[in-house]
Amino acid sequence: MSGAPETHAASLTPDVPAQSDPRPEQLLVALAEVLLGKERAIRLALTGFLAGGHILVEDVPGVGKTTLALGLARLLGLDFARVQMTADLLPGDILGSSVFDPRSQRFVFHPGPVFHGVVLMDEINRASPRSQSALLEAMAEGQVSADGQSMPLPDPFFVIATQNPQEHAGVFPLPESQLDRFILRFSLGYPGREAERLLIQGKNQHPADLSALAHQDLLQKWRQQVTAVFLGTEMEDMLLQIVQRSRMDARIRMGLSPRALLALKSAAQAWAFLAGRDFVIPDDLCAVAVPVLAHRLLSTASLSGENLTLLLGQEAWGLDIHP
Repeated sequence: MSGAPETHAASLTPDVPAQSDPRPEQLLVALAEVLLGKERAIRLALTGFLAGGHILVEDVPGVGKTTLALGLARLLGLDFARVQMTADLLPGDILGSSVFDPRSQRFVFHPGPVFHGVVLMDEINRASPRSQSALLEAMAEGQVSADGQSMPLPDPFFVIATQNPQEHAGVFPLPESQLDRFILRFSLGYPGREAERLLIQGKNQHPADLSALAHQDLLQKWRQQVTAVFLGTEMEDMLLQIVQRSRMDARIRMGLSPRALLALKSAAQAWAFLAGRDFVIPDDLCAVAVPVLAHRLLSTASLSGENLTLLLGQEAWGLDIHP
């Protein structure tokens, strides 16, 4: 098979306006007009993208997870696909499958929704472990294998997975090894009173009204600039102290891996880049520590939830975090 696979999933490809390159902060401002009162969540989502990772948004229905994903896709100038994860969903429904073409007398691969720039995997914990594994393998390798051939996924490729923490029936919780594939996990939470007042008044913008502020070359440039954000010796020592403390603390069953260390570094660099700096400061590490690390720390039964935030904020861990 030659050429890029032709996608058959519904897509949304906004036009890239002909204008001078914007700064990434402009995306934050534009998306904040759609998702009111959620500036930190928006910044975290864009941090995950710029760091080259994928994000897991854990929250109840109706707080704006789909709006966040669709708005990001529009502003980034990437095509978008949404997959409602269910127990009967097969890996081929996500990755794509080969279908026999009677005219050519051969099997033709029909790409699945993962062949989009931004993919929303809604309620990922409702999919079977087999389908979860197929998706996360594609996320890790950046390609899909079928009929003995490997087909690269789009670049950039960004997965936003969601799950409802309040549901326990008919779900398949992600194991720790798969949670580790997400650079960030965070919640949106409910809007504040004034933000909800603006919602009542219809002051928020709809994501479909957004125009692309970026294009593929610019996104690649931003990601390269993120990797070039300077990390001084003091920041390196802080990173090393965090992972070493996690391996020594008796309340932690399994300490942080080298992958977690690199994820924290990349997220801190992206956070600094969004703040308009080309160097990392302690506040950057503190801002992303909980979203990057909490789902990677396997704690004892007596330590969970907000207690993990308190643990990371202890002086011994070297982070100034206030839950």
